[in-house]
Amino acid sequence: PAAAPAPVPAPVPAPAARELFAEGLLQFLRPAVRQLDGHVHAVRESQVELREHIESLAAELCRITEEQKVALELEPYVKKLLNARRRVVLVNNILQNAQERLRRLNHSVAKETLRRRALLEAAGGYPQGLPGK
Repeated sequence: PAAAPAPVPAPVPAPAARELFAEGLLQFLRPAVRQLDGHVHAVRESQVELREHIESLAAELCRITEEQKVALELEPYVKKLLNARRRVVLVNNILQNAQERLRRLNHSVAKETLRRRALLEAAGGYPQGLPGK
């Protein structure tokens, strides 16, 4: 009897290749999302600090205006500061919403990565040469 030919390893099916690509893409995006989230958080903190400084300066200008014997017209500057404070609060709200969306995106990326990893493991594991976990 003739010897049976050596089995040829089966190529990675197209769906598994897509899954691997998707997981790789998710792994690639996760650090960028986390870094962006960190930057948004830092900007939000600086916005809060800026708002506090504006409030303090506006209060000090009001106090100076009340204490001055000479009529010093500081009211326009106080209004400008309060307007700047309003804009800072608006930007802070926008950043807060963006950070919340980033948090949800990061959560979705992590969830999808776990789902895809489970699918790959259930389908027979990772092909050789690719990281498992």
